[in-house]
Amino acid sequence: MRHVFYSMYYDADRSRAELIRKLQELQPNNEASPSEWATIKRSGDFAIKRWIEQQLRGRSCTIVLIGSNTATRPWVRYELERSWELRLGVLGVHIHALNDAHGKPSEKGESPFTQPGKLGDLAPLVRVYDPPESESKLAYRHIADNLLRWVEHAVATRLAQG
Repeated sequence: MRHVFYSMYYDADRSRAELIRKLQELQPNNEASPSEWATIKRSGDFAIKRWIEQQLRGRSCTIVLIGSNTATRPWVRYELERSWELRLGVLGVHIHALNDAHGKPSEKGESPFTQPGKLGDLAPLVRVYDPPESESKLAYRHIADNLLRWVEHAVATRLAQG
């Protein structure tokens, strides 16, 4: 079983991510509850970095769940950069078609892999998957049916990059 880290814009996409985190084929990182996350954020940048480092430990792949504003989130960028530095497999999955806690999808967001950062443009090196279905249940089924294969590909690709 692959141990994975899920990166996302927590406030906006947590309810969408809950569906994916429940997939049995992958062992997710520990999720902070809303109150725990609020405490971590109030404690400052060092506390956030420490939490991220603890969650990345023992993982083989980072899955960036891409919602409408994920690409602009600084902590998503940090998680992506640390994952890359740690030589983890990295991939992105658009989740805009999945319904949130209010039963609503969101707008499709930009890929965080094309954003400038200390690693530059990772888009040529990282695959981003966009389920072709627009109905939430069908989009979820597409992700559920393919995510393990996508993770295995990301891990193998990262290992091959030396």
